[in-house]
Amino acid sequence: MGFSQLVHRTLTEFAAISGVCSNPEAGLRILMYHAVGGEAYGDSFGHYSITPENFARHMDALCGIEGIKVVPLGQDVCTETQANVAISFDDGYLDNLRCAAPILVERGIPFTVFVSSQFVQDQRSGFLNPGELRELAQLPGVIIGAHGRTHVPLVRCDDLTLANELADSKRYLEDITGRAVSTMSYPYGAVDRRVRDAVSMAGYRIAACSHIGINQTGCDPLLLSRTTIFGQDSVNFLRRKLAGCWDWYGYFQRDLSAWRE
Repeated sequence: MGFSQLVHRTLTEFAAISGVCSNPEAGLRILMYHAVGGEAYGDSFGHYSITPENFARHMDALCGIEGIKVVPLGQDVCTETQANVAISFDDGYLDNLRCAAPILVERGIPFTVFVSSQFVQDQRSGFLNPGELRELAQLPGVIIGAHGRTHVPLVRCDDLTLANELADSKRYLEDITGRAVSTMSYPYGAVDRRVRDAVSMAGYRIAACSHIGINQTGCDPLLLSRTTIFGQDSVNFLRRKLAGCWDWYGYFQRDLSAWRE
């Protein structure tokens, strides 16, 4: 565990012990996972890969927490009366199909996989290939979303490259799965007003960031906050995150709500 994560965990434990957070907050909390059992892209410290055993424990705990409803990622689940939770995965790893999906399908948990289309097209090792992506898309409760074409930070793209990153990935995933793709997540969480508006113009209706927090009524569906789950997170830490004990960190991130029109 790195020093930064250690500090975060210490402050979070203090928040939990002090009673600042205790019960899941009403609204939509989107959990962000990456690899389940395999290696995560560019993850030299191993933060973003969780073992299948630990992931199963997370899902069992999630199903057993009173007052939480696990929902598919959609525009109609941001609420102030119900604690909703959605499961998402970034990048499009093969283990999302082979390891995570059986655990989720067995428990009847819906989930979204955000896929970088070039990884699929190139049949890159460790990622879904076209046939595997098609297989995943046909499972019950699965939503396939885009994650850019080449997994570059979209804020660094010029206007033409940005438009191609969004349109090409959408079109390719639709061609493979035979289903409309209207959901995406921003690679590296990199988004600004220009990128957000380009996402809207490209036909996406839901887009997820890496900004920590809860989504409630009136939130921008193209700037949805998510809660990162690390591979080392125990069930107790999952419970802390569901209760909002890590949300304090969002105050140190860029205020996305300031972009609302």
